[in-house]
Amino acid sequence: MSHPFDRGATIPQPGEIDEKLNEFWVDSPWKIQNSHNLSAFERNRTFLNVSGRHFVEISYLAGTDSDGDGRSVVAADFKNNGQPDLVVRQVGGGSLLLYENRFPKRHYLKVSLRGTQSNRLGIGARLIARVGDRQIVRELFPVNSFRSQMPSHVLFGLGDADNVDSLSIRWPSGQEQELTNLAADRHVVVEEASDQVETVVPGQVIAP
Repeated sequence: MSHPFDRGATIPQPGEIDEKLNEFWVDSPWKIQNSHNLSAFERNRTFLNVSGRHFVEISYLAGTDSDGDGRSVVAADFKNNGQPDLVVRQVGGGSLLLYENRFPKRHYLKVSLRGTQSNRLGIGARLIARVGDRQIVRELFPVNSFRSQMPSHVLFGLGDADNVDSLSIRWPSGQEQELTNLAADRHVVVEEASDQVETVVPGQVIAP
């Protein structure tokens, strides 16, 4: 199966199926249970991105290779330290699993948007952080999967850099905005067409 589906959740077969390799094709994910006896208890897998070029399967090392029939996963920074943890919802082996991020600590900048001319959360905005000779591009489209949705902010991993030289934002309205010399290791809120940057303090209400 592959994405995207059409309105009827159906897609054409991409090519010839080799039955000797036990390949099969269904034109809708909902039809698998009717024609194939898959248990749906395959072990979960975690892949580590290596320099944006490769992925390494680290499920066993990370302890995330649960066979509890995972149904949804969300990456969220529960400790507010710039290191996203993983929450997995499953139907067996414990309904909820929290995997703590224990990778070595590095600098970061978390950015939330407050639209005025654009939509309130700035969804659809394009953000470019320049850090030394690096350019990091993010787009604010909260990832949705089965019964789960990511938070509406972007996270820049800065490595050893303790500040962002410049942050450019292209809002959905077309408004372009640039901020300079932003200190790292914090969560900030940027309002459209404003030079003011608010730092988020956990538990403090900043919305008007």
